[in-house]
Amino acid sequence: MVRRITVALGLLLAFALTFAAVPEAPAAGMDAPPSRVVSIGGSVTEIVHALGFGAAVVAVDTSSVFPAAATALPKVGYMRQIAAEPILALTPTLILAEADSGPPAVLDQLREAGARLVLVPDDPTPLGVVAKVETIGAALGVPERAQALAESIRRDLDSVASTVARLPAHPRVLFLLSVGSGTPMAAGGNTSADGMIALAGGVNAIRGFDGYKPLSAEAAVAAAPDIVLVTERSLALLGGIDAVVALPEIAATPAGRARRIVAMDGLLMLGFGPRTATAAMMLAARFQPDAGLEQGRP
Repeated sequence: MVRRITVALGLLLAFALTFAAVPEAPAAGMDAPPSRVVSIGGSVTEIVHALGFGAAVVAVDTSSVFPAAATALPKVGYMRQIAAEPILALTPTLILAEADSGPPAVLDQLREAGARLVLVPDDPTPLGVVAKVETIGAALGVPERAQALAESIRRDLDSVASTVARLPAHPRVLFLLSVGSGTPMAAGGNTSADGMIALAGGVNAIRGFDGYKPLSAEAAVAAAPDIVLVTERSLALLGGIDAVVALPEIAATPAGRARRIVAMDGLLMLGFGPRTATAAMMLAARFQPDAGLEQGRP
């Protein structure tokens, strides 16, 4: 297991080195690669950098917080609340946006203005990560490089799946998302949180609906989570671990009584980009600290 964790961390180092790469020259007869890219979506931006096109990115959305170089770029707003005018003012040669970016009317404006807009699929599964990489690689004109990156990600995710399948238990995990002062929302099916919980060897404690819905105290008790999972931002908004375990929705659950609250960087955990296997391994070790994952014992 130590070897697998080392491989995952090694991949992160490799990606960091790739971020500094210069885009490869196009083959004879091909159009030049995009020189002015607007990247919308945190995982999209990660992949663009991992494919060596970081220097071509002229702006990103506010969810693009990795790698560090992306945070210094001009922002075009949050991915679901973008406006056409600031983007078009940058004269982009390519706009890459996660599929749920919007609003739709703005995407139509961009197309009508003649901008080259490529929507990137956002399926929170291992195959979805590969599809993202391949879509972005094709748009950037480097399909071979994208195939190599996708294959390394696929191998790492396969290794994670093999490891978590052998774990002795699969804890029930409740993912909570806080977007303000209201009731936290729980992640149901077909969400990035649901996909990551499964990758890390857990079972989503919430069943019966897709997407996110406010969580009642009755529903939380019925879900009986062993662990409450949150982003670091949500944990801060909720007031820290003491405040989370005191929530009426959490206090009477096994997770609340045991104070089992796990927090992780939101983009790392939910982005489903190049670092997904690393995130899953980190969560698996935190879900089951006695399983020996960090010491190399399955």
